[in-house]
Amino acid sequence: MHELYGEVERLMRRTAETKIMPYYQRLSREQIERKADTPGGNIDLVTIADREAEVMLSNGLAAMLPEAAIVGEEACEANPVLMDGLGCARCWIIDPVDGTNNFGAGKPPFGIIIALAEHGNVVAGWMLDPISGRMCHASRGLGAWIDERPVKARESGHDLPIAAISLLFVDPAKRDVLRQRISGNFETVDIPRCAAEQYPRLVLGINDISIFERTLPWDHAAGALFVNEAGGKVARTDGSEYVITDGRKGLIGAASPRLWDMAANILF
Repeated sequence: MHELYGEVERLMRRTAETKIMPYYQRLSREQIERKADTPGGNIDLVTIADREAEVMLSNGLAAMLPEAAIVGEEACEANPVLMDGLGCARCWIIDPVDGTNNFGAGKPPFGIIIALAEHGNVVAGWMLDPISGRMCHASRGLGAWIDERPVKARESGHDLPIAAISLLFVDPAKRDVLRQRISGNFETVDIPRCAAEQYPRLVLGINDISIFERTLPWDHAAGALFVNEAGGKVARTDGSEYVITDGRKGLIGAASPRLWDMAANILF
């Protein structure tokens, strides 16, 4: 589906320009809603930009492939039955504002994420940084790009692998075990709380390892494909492929298969 790259890119950039950036650092209190509490006392937010951007993206993508189902984060929040579309012959997956908590606080990073799946298999993905304009995209079997430049994942080269590890959604008992295993084996850094930023960091030599507990398709479908197509590795903790329809938890992302093996052996 690399032939759709230009159309999807233009739609994402128009959406960022007209539905997201006009609200950046200008949101009123009434334009930010508390969506849900998550484990560990974390809070998910939704803003007027999320809602308006998802409508624009959904309409634009439907015009490109009228036969495709559309699974958008905010639409699924209102109607979870829409998740059934993930297994359709074709399905668009939309995160209109990834990193909403950052966006709502008026700070980067945040992004737009779109993926295209066929029969539950992700075949293309796009991640746009609206501030820098960086577009990361990939097509299954055809490689990964940043803007128009093919890209290959690279390790940071640090003595200890640099790990941005999210434990936000991990069960407390499991969290304690992971913290013990992380200590001394990795150089830990803060997570960006934005998958559209965290996955590119694995390719750009900034981070070596990331782990995720909650693996919702709008957060991870495009990023996992991007890293794998760039020569890194994203997979379930047992080494199996990330499948958007399986409802499982847990992912390891790494800048190389070697680092993935190291992380899996140490952490799991």
